[in-house]
Amino acid sequence: MTSVRIAAAGDIHLGEDMRGSYRARIEGIEERADVLLLAGDLTRHGTLEEGRLVADEFRGLRIPVVAVLGNHDYHSDLQEEIAGELREAGVVVLDDGGTVVECDGLRLGVVGGKGFGGGFAGKSASEFGEREIKNFVGHTRHIAERWRIALKEIDADRTVVLSHYSPVKETLEGEPPEIYPFLGSYLLAEAVDTEGADLILHGHAHKGAEKGMTPGGIRVRNVALPVLGRSYGVYCLDGECTPAPR
Repeated sequence: MTSVRIAAAGDIHLGEDMRGSYRARIEGIEERADVLLLAGDLTRHGTLEEGRLVADEFRGLRIPVVAVLGNHDYHSDLQEEIAGELREAGVVVLDDGGTVVECDGLRLGVVGGKGFGGGFAGKSASEFGEREIKNFVGHTRHIAERWRIALKEIDADRTVVLSHYSPVKETLEGEPPEIYPFLGSYLLAEAVDTEGADLILHGHAHKGAEKGMTPGGIRVRNVALPVLGRSYGVYCLDGECTPAPR
């Protein structure tokens, strides 16, 4: 079976001063990858103007582009409008659902969404006490359940989970431990381990580490640009891929 090459990046944080610059950095990406996955925080402040700029940056790319939004993209409460601009430009935007991309005869399933926080086993918030805490953790649990259902229902040869928030604490190492609960949740990994996947990609943790693994043995990669140190990473589901240029 063909090994699909997955280009991925998160936290590109585009603003007007960067118009056209990221597109120039990914020129020729179709020669190195079969699909591009964007792990959220595509904008700086979640304005519609920034959303349109991001849409223009990926419009007409010669490989499929699948994205999730991040917390910055939600900041101005225009996440639906930003997602609409991206979809009009041909980008598939996931909101706790899934899609299938044809890659050289292989059906690649991509499942996911923004994700959310709460912390990790042994040091996490629980649905107990004040309504605000219950809502916080309950929101993540609801997202994780939607991921689990989407993974169960996806009809694909191989499956990748795309998120903004992290499902494991290993890829957060380098960040202050005090903010781990705001960077991800073990509930996300639990959902993916229950149904299975080949790879999880996320962003959000700018000072984190690239590599981690779920308790069930699924590879996790933090593809935030400050972590990668290059315009995007390239990942293969079988073996190693040639690294992307810096």
